[in-house]
Amino acid sequence: MRQIFRVIRPVIRNGVRHGKRPDQARWFTQSRRCMQVSAADLQFGQPVHETHPHLLKAGELTRGITALEYYQRRQKLAALLPEKSIAILAAADVKYRSGPVFYPFHQNTDFFYLTGFQEPEAVAIIDKRSSEPVFHLLVREKDAQAELWEGARSGTQAAMDVFNADESGDVTQLSTLLPKILDGATNVYTNLQHLSTPDSSVSRFFNSTSKDSKFSSMLGRLNDGSKLQAQSLEPLMSEIRVLKSQAEVAVMRKAGQISGRVLTDAMRQPWETEKDLHAFLDYQFRIKGCDSEAYVPVVASGKNALGIHYVRNDEEINDGSMILTDAGGSYGGYITDITRTWPNSGKFTDLQRDLYETVLQVQRSCVALCREDANLSLDEIHNVATRSLKDGLKRLNFDVSGNAMDILFPHHLGHHIGLDVHDCRKIPRRDKLKDGMCVTIEPGIYVPDNDRWPAWFRGMGIRIEDSICVTKGHPLVLTTEAVKEVVDIEALRH
Repeated sequence: MRQIFRVIRPVIRNGVRHGKRPDQARWFTQSRRCMQVSAADLQFGQPVHETHPHLLKAGELTRGITALEYYQRRQKLAALLPEKSIAILAAADVKYRSGPVFYPFHQNTDFFYLTGFQEPEAVAIIDKRSSEPVFHLLVREKDAQAELWEGARSGTQAAMDVFNADESGDVTQLSTLLPKILDGATNVYTNLQHLSTPDSSVSRFFNSTSKDSKFSSMLGRLNDGSKLQAQSLEPLMSEIRVLKSQAEVAVMRKAGQISGRVLTDAMRQPWETEKDLHAFLDYQFRIKGCDSEAYVPVVASGKNALGIHYVRNDEEINDGSMILTDAGGSYGGYITDITRTWPNSGKFTDLQRDLYETVLQVQRSCVALCREDANLSLDEIHNVATRSLKDGLKRLNFDVSGNAMDILFPHHLGHHIGLDVHDCRKIPRRDKLKDGMCVTIEPGIYVPDNDRWPAWFRGMGIRIEDSICVTKGHPLVLTTEAVKEVVDIEALRH
């Protein structure tokens, strides 16, 4: 017998419409009536609790993040907007590899952060023309023929009932709907920079590379005769995204836990090729609970580790080589970034251990500084790392004069992390670290094969990286399951 049940979700609307705060939300059915719906007939463009209870708990819109939290994020953005402002965010386009062959879809992270909506061809609008912000979500309407080929769409009704939009509409009617929303606005903020190619009706409408786009023309001839200039939304989004909520930290901790355990498992055996190790990581991330790889991993053996972003991953791995692996999984859209370096044989040589311990000691000390009461920025911790690495290399008979550290340690110590690998790019590294920020700490030494450096270290590259949540006191290491002490790495084979 087919299971029949009600789809019940909390309404999260503005106070004017329903007279309720989010924590006083009433309950309603997917169709807004007490209507029974077959579980087999429920079709959305992404998992929801009612269709995927094995992935999402009741109240969650995406893994680990509730509909209430998405509402609160929109309220935070609205609070930063000047009065009578409009914020317009477009979803990512589907990217095509060749002809009709597409890449896996990845949502624009600012759009995702505010909506939890994971379909292309959608526009979110935070409308602050009145005292109560209004959330508009324009999406693709349900279309049986299109869904036959492309899979389910959520549609305009679900935009309100599931994603808690105050107003929804068919995104193909953007040119008709948007002028009404813009009427009376004095400021417009957008995230349209990522729409660089006209791959969809939405990107053709906005076409951020063209001054002759429909959107630009619309801003230049509003009904009241005024003209508007679109401003970048990125600084405001970076400001609200940089401090993670407890729920975000928990999701990132889950991503780090899974990813760390997979990397530790990878150290338990010797590898014949970089490709084999890459395939192992991708498979294990997924079957252990992550949604996908967080980024294209670096799997670099021997001298390949000298390439900071080496991603060919196609060489054979010698028994005596070190392997540098920079990899992580994505969970609920959030990621953690991990790098580990270990000997393929399972045991460090004396020289490998000397250079590895030099990097590890610096990494440990810099992780300990990721707390608010240290009152340091990433730039300042980077300078600590550079001085400490320089002192350690001196003890190993390196010539560290002149530009030596620019060659041996050519990248920055860390960056913000979250929904993006390099998260919140408008937050300068010179800003002091605050409770709730999440960053990476990744010192490294890369020794070119030339006469300036000790012969026994040439061609060796070592990087050790963890993802850290900054706290007021003791830093929270999100990736602690990836072992990094020499004794722990060597013990994995015994």
